[in-house]
Amino acid sequence: MILGIETSVEHVGVALGDYRGVRAHSMLASDRRHAESLTPMIQFVMQQAEVEMSDLSAVAVDVGPGLFTGMRVGIAAAQSIAWALELPMIPVCSLDVVAMNAHWSESVVAASLDARRGEVYWALYRMRGLGVEPQRITEPVVSSPEDLAVHLADRGEEIVCVGSGFDRHQEVFQALQWAQFLGASGSYPLATHLVTLAGQRLAADDTVVPGAVEPMYLRAPDAEINWQTRGAAS
Repeated sequence: MILGIETSVEHVGVALGDYRGVRAHSMLASDRRHAESLTPMIQFVMQQAEVEMSDLSAVAVDVGPGLFTGMRVGIAAAQSIAWALELPMIPVCSLDVVAMNAHWSESVVAASLDARRGEVYWALYRMRGLGVEPQRITEPVVSSPEDLAVHLADRGEEIVCVGSGFDRHQEVFQALQWAQFLGASGSYPLATHLVTLAGQRLAADDTVVPGAVEPMYLRAPDAEINWQTRGAAS
């Protein structure tokens, strides 16, 4: 039984599942109130699935890239539970989870999340295996949407595009001739997909101790960037 915690974007998601699939899940548009929303949602999902904390086998958490505060809240909560129950953890990249929104596809899948400040997080995938787990073609990076559009155009092949990065910068990508956009249905990482991926990795014994889980930062936090900008201006 895996508890999955998703807090890397504006939505907070919690899901609970095992080898039979997802047992219960909940999602809430938190408006950045991740810390206030998360604990009641965990309690609600556990009650819906009629599962006790002692029934858990592992804790999975989205480690980003994404919202810095949300990522830290989710990781801290997941670590606390794992430490208290002496459970292994399964850290999962947010872009891996977003790629799952494409489901099965023979085409390359481009997963992108809005990074704000005119940038996007992104990575490319092939969907492989019995569980259709996304296999990375490229590692996660942060860039301008224009750079991503050029990269996709240079590949010259059919590409399924999922994630809020494409939604936020539609005008940049509309000229891509071989691209298929899933739109709102694939905008965000889902806790249900997080648990599905985590289940595959738990079966492969791909887990870590809680202290080894770290957020995936692809750039400095906004607060640090603002401080550096003010310092340069003065």
